[in-house]
Amino acid sequence: MLVGSQNLRDSSEADPLGEALALADARAAMSGAFVAGGDWAVRLHAPERLKVNCVVRGTPVLLREDSGERIQLAAGDVIVSDGALPYIMGSSPDVAPLPSGEFPTDPRTGLRRIGSGEEVMCVSGHVDLSRDRGGLLRAALPGLLYVRADAPEAAILRRLIENLLDEMTARRPGAAAAMDHLAQLAFLQVLRLSLTDTANLPPGWLRGLADERIAPALRLMHADPSRPWRLEELAREVSLSRTAFAVRFRETVGVPPLTYLLTWRMNLAARALRRDGTPVAVLAREVGYGSESAFSNAFKRAMGISPRNYRHSL
Repeated sequence: MLVGSQNLRDSSEADPLGEALALADARAAMSGAFVAGGDWAVRLHAPERLKVNCVVRGTPVLLREDSGERIQLAAGDVIVSDGALPYIMGSSPDVAPLPSGEFPTDPRTGLRRIGSGEEVMCVSGHVDLSRDRGGLLRAALPGLLYVRADAPEAAILRRLIENLLDEMTARRPGAAAAMDHLAQLAFLQVLRLSLTDTANLPPGWLRGLADERIAPALRLMHADPSRPWRLEELAREVSLSRTAFAVRFRETVGVPPLTYLLTWRMNLAARALRRDGTPVAVLAREVGYGSESAFSNAFKRAMGISPRNYRHSL
């Protein structure tokens, strides 16, 4: 059954954030931790991934190579960066950076050592985006998401990071599985925190979830994606005029409401094609199309490949 099926829940129970993470097949995992000291700098770059770095102790400097912006980090701060955006972390922006893969790892603790000393410790992770064929998650996030340790909602994230470090260093049975689950929870908490301060979020579904008028419309479309929603219906449900709703939705989400619905349907269909053998004709009805040919044409326009060829290419 497709995510968002009306058969099991009403619109008040729809969870666009959880559903988008599921459809993007976003999987957070730990990639290790490092200690650093003295004069040091490392370039962090991970194509097809979101890179996550959590400062456990110390005050490293982060340098964005695209804009030259410098951010002074502190213990408890978390950085989430687009994998396509390289940035440098180090003791000073004046130190020449080395690639992250060039540092030795302590086989006992799993910690990499950079420079000399242990003034700084960071826990690192990543979110795999290789299955996010529609760019659903990446397009909703800024190139760099910075969560300060003193944010009121950051306490939960801080505890998760502490638990991650404990699992990493204690090496108890099942530590790897525990670390991956904690990493997934930590990333979800980062996204939740981003909803409390949308100033740096680009237009997209994540920003829409933080808008009190747009979020109910998103939940309606997610709860019943096969319904032939009309602009007037959605506007009425959120107590806005047709024009005011259309303008606000596009400014917040980046696309018109019915374009968003089409994209969501195609993402639902793509995930079903990846995961099960549902006949294309049945899948067409489940995402709101009266015929297999109409669905196939829409899918090919959106994804660049027919549903059948998409399934066989996986």
